[in-house]
Amino acid sequence: MTDRTDDAPNEILAAAKDAKAHAAAAAEAVAEAAEDAAKRWPLAKIGLGVGIGSAAIAAAALYADRSRSKKKPK
Repeated sequence: MTDRTDDAPNEILAAAKDAKAHAAAAAEAVAEAAEDAAKRWPLAKIGLGVGIGSAAIAAAALYADRSRSKKKPK
């Protein structure tokens, strides 16, 4: 009798091969997600900066207009 165990892998080797393929696919997915996250802009921080800047400009305009409106000639 001859065993052909070298030609056909057993279930342990097949499970190890599947686990290795799964781990490689997961690592690739994580790398893609990290790359996509690096490409995105930090929109929340930009929006906060624009909001603060707009408020500062509006406050400066109101302050400048307030001091000019009192000096109108009669």
